[in-house]
Formats: sequence, C-alpha cells, structure tokens
Amino acid sequence: MQSNQSYRLFIAEKPSLARAIADVLPKPHQKGNGFIKASNGDVVSWCIGHLLEQATPEIYDPRYKKWAINDLPIVPEQWILMPKDNTKKQFNILVDLIKSADQIVHAGDPDREGQLLVDEVLNYCQLPPDKRKAIQRCLISDLNASAVEKSLQQLRSNQDFIPLSTSALARARADWLYGINMSRLCTIVGQKNGYRGVLSIGRVQTPILGLVVRRDLEIAQFVPKPFYEVFAVLQTKDNEIFKAKWQPSEACSPYQDEEGRVLVKKLAENVCQRINNQSGKIDKVSNKKKELAPPMPFNLSALQIEMAKKNGLSAQNVLDICQSLYEKHKLITYPRSDCRFLPEEHLKQITGVKSAIENNCPELQTAIGDADFALRSKAWNDKKVEAHHAIIPTLRKARMENLTDNEKAVYQVVATQYLAQFYPTYKYAELQIDVDIQGGKFVSKANQMLDEGWKVLFRSKNNQVEADTDGNESNGLLTRLVKKGETVQCIDTELVSKETQPPRPFTDATLLSAMTGIARFVKDPEIKKILRETDGLGTEATRAGIIELLFKRQFLTRQGKLIRATDVGKNLILSLPDIMSMPDMTAHWELQLDEISKKAFSYQQFMHQLNSSLLDLVNQLKNTKLNIIA
Repeated sequence: MQSNQSYRLFIAEKPSLARAIADVLPKPHQKGNGFIKASNGDVVSWCIGHLLEQATPEIYDPRYKKWAINDLPIVPEQWILMPKDNTKKQFNILVDLIKSADQIVHAGDPDREGQLLVDEVLNYCQLPPDKRKAIQRCLISDLNASAVEKSLQQLRSNQDFIPLSTSALARARADWLYGINMSRLCTIVGQKNGYRGVLSIGRVQTPILGLVVRRDLEIAQFVPKPFYEVFAVLQTKDNEIFKAKWQPSEACSPYQDEEGRVLVKKLAENVCQRINNQSGKIDKVSNKKKELAPPMPFNLSALQIEMAKKNGLSAQNVLDICQSLYEKHKLITYPRSDCRFLPEEHLKQITGVKSAIENNCPELQTAIGDADFALRSKAWNDKKVEAHHAIIPTLRKARMENLTDNEKAVYQVVATQYLAQFYPTYKYAELQIDVDIQGGKFVSKANQMLDEGWKVLFRSKNNQVEADTDGNESNGLLTRLVKKGETVQCIDTELVSKETQPPRPFTDATLLSAMTGIARFVKDPEIKKILRETDGLGTEATRAGIIELLFKRQFLTRQGKLIRATDVGKNLILSLPDIMSMPDMTAHWELQLDEISKKAFSYQQFMHQLNSSLLDLVNQLKNTKLNIIA
C-alpha cells in the first residue's frame, strides 16, 4: 500500500471479523496482502489472535536456559513482547499500515482479551501521543451486516478502554510470572525426587486440578452411614389421606449427623410406636402463591453447562460450536460473553429475531406462536450490559442443512432460551401443613402448578414439566385445605431406611459450574463474601481451554462422562502447599483484575502483591519433597 495516502484503518481481532467489517464498507473492494481496501479509502486489516507473545526467560538472560532454583523467582524489570513466528508476516503488514494510517479504529472482540491483543500491537508501534489519543473503539458482537453497520456508527474513544486493557495486561503478566516460576520450581524439586517429566503449574489450572483431586479423595475416603426417616400417614375427618415427615427436635441432636439426619434406628422406631394410632393436631397451614421468572438468556458458561447436561458436550466442544455459529454461520451473537442481560436497544430487533428463529428452527413454530412478544422479562437492562450482552440468535436466516447436528442443537437451545423471555412466569402454590402428634413435629409439603408459563418450553420427552416440588413426591395435594386446630388421625407409620451417599465425581457440567460458582469452595470467609458478587475462576474465554490443558498434560482423565484425576495429578496436588491448589488465591486475583478494569485497584498494587507472594512460595517450596511418582 502507498504510505503517502491518508486513510482510516480498522484492526479486527481475526480475519472473519475483518471480512464482516469490509462487507459494509463502500465497494468495489481491493484485496491486498493482509488487508482489504474499500473504494472510499478505508482499509481493514486483522490480527490472528495474539500476534505478540511474552518473551521466554532466556531472552531476558541467557543463563535462564538452564533451570536453576537459585535464579527464582524470575521477574523482568522491563517486559518484552515478541512477534510470534507463525504470524510474523501479518504482524509486519499490520505495523506498516498502523504507522501510515491517518485514523485508527480498534475492532478487537468486545472483552478483556480482545482489548489487549490489538492494544499491544498499537503500543509496540510507539505512536505519537496525539495519534494514540485519536484511536477509536468499535464494539461488534454480531457479524451480520446491519449489526456491524450500526456498530460503525457508534464508535467510542479507545481511551475509555484503557482500564480494561490494563486488567488484561496484569492478568497476562501474572500468568507468566506464576506459571514460569512455579512450573520451573516444581519440576526441579520433582526431578530431585525421581520424577522425569515437566510439572506444569498455573494460577487457574492448578486450583481446578485441586478441586477434582479433593473430590476424588472425598469419594475414596467416604464411609456410608445408614440414616432413618419417619413418616406419619394421616387421615382427616373427611377421610382424606396425606403423609407428613417427622422433624427431629433439639433433644435428638446427639443422635443426628451435621446435616440433621437421624443415625440411630431405635430412636426412629420409638417415634413410630409413639405416634401410631394417635390423634394429631394441625398446628399451622401455609398456602403461598409463588412465581418463578423465565431463565435469563445464556452467557458462555451457562450455555456450556446446559449443553454438557443435555448433550454430553465438553466445554471446548461448545466453545468451538459457538465460534462456528458466530463467525461462519453468523447465527448467534458474540459467544465469549459473561453477561446474561440484553441492551434495551435490542427490543427493536425482536420481530427480526423471531422471524429468523421461525425460518431456522421449524421445531420452534409452536413456541413462537404461543409467545407473547409484548412481554418484557428482566433480561433487558442497559445498566447490566457492559462490553457485551447475552448470547442470542441474530437476524440471519440460514440454510440449516449446512450446520452439523451439534450446531443445530446449540442454536435451538439458544433460541429457546431467548423465546422464554416472552412467556409468563411459572406460577405455583406452595402448601405446607405442620402437624403436632404426641409433642412431635411432622411436616407435609407439596407444590401445585397454577400456571405452566415458560416451563411449557422445557417439557421433557414424556411431556412432564421438570418437577420442582419440595417434599414427598407421593404426597399429593388435599382437595380441601385443612384448617389450623383441626384434628387428624395417624393411621399408619413408615420407617424409611437410607444410606448417606458419597459426593459425585465431577462432570463437564459440574466442573464448569464449580468454576463459575467458586465461592462455594473458598475457605476465607471475607473472600467468600466478596466472591458471591464477582464469582468465577478463570474467564468465559479461558475456562474450556484450561480444562482441556489438564487432560493434555495428563493430570485429568475421563471415565465416560466423569472427570477424574490421574495418579500424577493427585500426587502433585497432595505435595503442594494448600495456597497453590485451593481457589482462594486465584479467586482473589480475579477479583482484583476485575477491580483494575473498573479503576478501583491499581496495576502497581496488584503486581507488588503478586511478586511478594511469589517470593514467599519459592522460599517455602525450595526444600519441599514433591513425591509425584505413584
């Protein structure tokens, strides 16, 4: 390209996005080497993911080629980024275009990583301050022409996104520092104890491995205990029968486990004898009308969990399918989203999206026909939408025979969840009857559906709405509601003997669920409290890849749908200090990274704390024994 021409340069994260941008620019187009030029002079070029990568330790100092404990921790004074070998050609093309462009538009994906990977190329070019300040940001979450055109009309200053970029930079450097130093340290210590391989450590991957190892150990060490439940079979004055379950009093606590289950059969038998053929009194009747709002549209993790449950797909499978539906078929919006809300602007597109679903998913014709498109769920909320919104179908009508079965399945699930926003709430009555029999408390609970609402969309194959009753399935609802003070007769008792069950091994769905709801596994009560708000181990974009990495490194293995730790994975976790294999530390980091993106915490504070904890870990682990060999 002629460098003396003045032009506007769009930099996309990858070629598919670049093509989508070029498609809405004035034609005819001229295809160049690594760029597309529109007839108005605008130029579109692209990255291919990260074009730059962190330099390896030996670039900072040749002595780091040899792994030695005394060199740790390695902490660069001046960070070095280097062009990746396999994309160097495109990198050089992009740098030339950036230097000669009159105006630059950053069009990376609308997330932390997308912000950084274009920013780091721009930083590498060392642009003059005024040219740097003039860079604009284009946020695209739907590759269809009308959506892209709209995004081009809503450009913002790239300066607004500096905190997001800084957060991504802090994460990248933290991962390098932690991964390089801890992997070298553990590998050297492991080799001293006879292990031959490399022990890869990561700030997110190691705590995830820790979750699986601890779950496997709980299962292996589990000793089942019998426990007992007592039910009273009660008859009303109108000869109606219902069951009520015994609620042990405080006096029974010496005979119960921490979950309140009765472990002594004799106690349960005594209760049966005491109440049989005795009369009881209705102590309390509660009949609450309740409503359940439709489930929110998906973010990536929620969609991965749903598809793992429904179709047994791994997190990586779902991510790959979503990328294809987004980039190749343009049927869904940006998939690596962590948001479950929609911008109010999208309300204008309801008719178009409905029409696209009608065309693409004939199976949903009835669902569309029964929807009320005048309804508004809580999904539409501008205050809850930042760089990107929930994953929903686009306006595109496609030939569905071009899709794989799994692509069709994911599209249909996304479309169904979107349609649920136009269905009324699920309404039910929650009935509870408390009965006093011989001084003992017995409770009967049942739910009665009043209005199926959105649940009609999620009926299982046998046409049943998924149950959400709480209590005794066989209970049934009384046709006449009993009143407080009424007398009932205990005509029979049931003593049910059960066994405590071990926790279940992780599956793709439950491991992802654990990563997004990590607060449950965190020990520190302060961090636990904060994490309930900003939950998550890893990010939407990285979770699938990290799980796959643990399989690749042979720390995890699959047994059908179950995910188990290998002996090497188990021994590694058991040899490490808890702080490295528990989610507390990295969950705390994720929280700070989120705060950096909101200007509530500084990059300097984050790096200072990280370097200090690295030094502590190196000193702690130097003399540890890592017995990895099974």
